[in-house]
Amino acid sequence: MHFWDWRSGYNFQRLSAKVQPGSIDSEAGIFALAFDRSGSRLISCEADKTIKVFKEDETAVRSPCAFDHNWL
Repeated sequence: MHFWDWRSGYNFQRLSAKVQPGSIDSEAGIFALAFDRSGSRLISCEADKTIKVFKEDETAVRSPCAFDHNWL
């Protein structure tokens, strides 16, 4: 998964699907992503038959992007 800032175009985070114990390497993939009804959690459906739920790190500090362009 790649996370982008839509204003600046900056790719601020990249995550790779990790293979779960007992799975083969080819099962390290993501089939679907969706937000829950509140919009605060991202849910992934993965090839290794797992569902993962991601939530925002509320303690994270927003830092200025090194790649900050005005695209207008």
